[in-house]
Amino acid sequence: MGAFIVRRLLWLPFLLLIVSLVTFALGTYGPGDPVEVRLGTRANPQTVARLRRQMGLERPFFVQWGDYVRKALKGDFGESLTYRGQTVGGLVAKKIWVSARLTFAAMFIGIGLGIPLGLLAALKQGTWLDGALVSFALFFNATPVFITAPFLIILFALKLHLLPTSGWDGLFSTKIIMPALVMGLPGIAGLARMTRASAMEVLGQDYIRTARAKGLSEFTIQVRHVLRNALIPVITILGLSLAGLVEGAFITETIFGIPGIGRLAVESIFHRDYPVIMALTLIPACALVMAVLISDVLYAVVDPRIRYT
Repeated sequence: MGAFIVRRLLWLPFLLLIVSLVTFALGTYGPGDPVEVRLGTRANPQTVARLRRQMGLERPFFVQWGDYVRKALKGDFGESLTYRGQTVGGLVAKKIWVSARLTFAAMFIGIGLGIPLGLLAALKQGTWLDGALVSFALFFNATPVFITAPFLIILFALKLHLLPTSGWDGLFSTKIIMPALVMGLPGIAGLARMTRASAMEVLGQDYIRTARAKGLSEFTIQVRHVLRNALIPVITILGLSLAGLVEGAFITETIFGIPGIGRLAVESIFHRDYPVIMALTLIPACALVMAVLISDVLYAVVDPRIRYT
């Protein structure tokens, strides 16, 4: 297991170099100019040329990219073009913490309801309850965020006057309930469907019949044998959800006015804030690789038969 983890970690720098190269090339040769973003389109040519020299934009592409990589390895992602005087690292760190708490709340809803509902649907296979749960999962999985969010706002804020419509006060505030539901409902649907399919496959195995023949209680069979083996495919979804802790939710954070990483990404793209865009590409890429590695390790924890060499 240790050798497997080391090999996977050794691939991380190469992957991040490729991601940084592609993103840096898009930022350099794509539409928009960092100098125009900072000075505006009506700046005189002399000022533009002077700022371009100060920013090092007249140097060859690979020299600029190499300089950026060296600074990024030290945690220096440059200075934001939109938020003057703020470093990208400090700006992104505050936004990631907001998005991480929101995504954690959505994951809590998805895991807490999705896995039990999926297991229940598998146990009630062929009954009306199974059909109702599957329909519930398909409905919320197919409903886009820009429909779910306004519906919840109209219901809980405008009609029932129970929840605020926007803002952010932390994890234990009522302002997090609606955005967490918007992000968590598709998670409930996905986890329920995946758990149901995995549990139905496990229920047909010989060792389940053997466990029942031995007189084990149904609760013990469901928890120790069915749920544990059914979680193996579900871990993949949970691993990708872990990566989402630093990605944020573009639409949800924008609709509810949450100052998270998703909203920052939207603003940075519209304002051509390339240093922020670069950081928001590299950090989630690193998080995704680590999340996949954690998923692979959890496979072996859940199922001792899985061995990595």
